[in-house]
This record gives sequence, structure tokens and C-alpha cells, in this order.
Amino acid sequence: MRNSTRLVIFDCDGTLVDSQHMICAAMQHAFSDHALPCPPREKLLSIVGLSLAEAFHRLGEGIERFPVGSLVERYKAAFYMLRARGEDMEPLYPGAREAIDRLAARQDIVLGMATGKSQRGVRAVLGRHGLLDRFQTIKTADDAPSKPHPGMVLEALREAGVEASSAIVVGDTTYDIDMARAAGTFAVGVGWGYHAAAALRACGAHAVIDDFADLAAAIGTIWPHHGPDR
Repeated sequence: MRNSTRLVIFDCDGTLVDSQHMICAAMQHAFSDHALPCPPREKLLSIVGLSLAEAFHRLGEGIERFPVGSLVERYKAAFYMLRARGEDMEPLYPGAREAIDRLAARQDIVLGMATGKSQRGVRAVLGRHGLLDRFQTIKTADDAPSKPHPGMVLEALREAGVEASSAIVVGDTTYDIDMARAAGTFAVGVGWGYHAAAALRACGAHAVIDDFADLAAAIGTIWPHHGPDR
């Protein structure tokens, strides 16, 4: 791979895919199966992006003998059941496909993904949207510790053969921004996901965009010699 190649690493849930309805429905099933009250929607969405085990650990803070392992398994089963119904509960955000296609067509950029989903889960959703072949490297909770640990990004950099200074992480949560900064990459926050834009800026995002149409310009600002028209 040429040294001039740049890597853009996307988060999935809350960044490319609006999966909140699916996540909250699966959470409702998991908590109901354990006769436990489900946390409010706002709290559920606040932990999106973490690995399942870490997410449930945070949801159960202060609760004695909170059944993290069993909740993880029930959540997975519920998620699989909901997806098998064929309902479109994980739509792409407006402009996501076009932004991915524009970046994938560039000669100076390759695409990656770092997500709290499993490999099976992320490949299912990308495959359903016809985007799986756009990503050269996909790292998940199966491959590295949960965000904000930098492991997923470091593995993606290694696999793509790209230095940290030549990579950008695009995500909607502070976990994504913290992960990027810990790995030494640039970070672009998106304002339509599950954490507020102000929180993304506060933890060090180099740019925060409100529309996918602005992504190429943000990349061009971070890498001025690798702008949207290159």
C-alpha cells in the first residue's frame, strides 16, 4: 500500500446506521426476561458503542448480583429474533450511502470500521445495505477490548498498513473520540447520533459535522493536501 494512503474508520450504530429502535427493543426483551426494570431510553442510548458486556456493566452499576452475562445472551437472542423478522429497524442515516460511495471511489482513501457490534452483526447490517465490500478492515468487540480502549483502531491501522497520523475515526459518541485520541488518530464527530455534539467537542473531536454532505470538507480540512477533489 502506498504511503500516501489515508484510512477513514467509521463507527456503525449512531453514525452510519440508526439502530436505536432495534437496540432499545432488544434491551426491553433482555430485561423483561430477567424480571428487571428496563432503564430509560436515554440511558440505553448513552451506552451504545460499548461492547455488550461493558454496556451492561454500566447499566447495572450499583445493583447487587446484576446478571451481566445472562443479559448479554438474552440481548443477543432478542436482537437476532428481531432481525430475522425482516423489519427495517436499522436504516442508514440520510446521506450515509452517498458519503461512503464518494470516499470509496477515491484513490487516496481506504475505509475501515470500528464498532461495538460483533463481526456477525456488523457484517449482516452492512451486507443488507450493500456496503460490506466498501470496507477494507472491520474491527469489532470480537477483536479487541471495548471502546474507548484504542485496540480496535490500532488493529485496523495494522491491517491497513497505515500510520495513526494518516487515519481519521468518524463517530457519534465520546467513546469513539476517546478511542481515536488514545490511538493517536484524528477524530470527526457526527451530530446526529447518541451523544451531544458539545460532548464530542469537549473530549477532543477535531471537527463535528451535522450532515454527511460535510464529511469530505472536514476530511479536507484535517488533511489539506487530501481534500474532497483529490
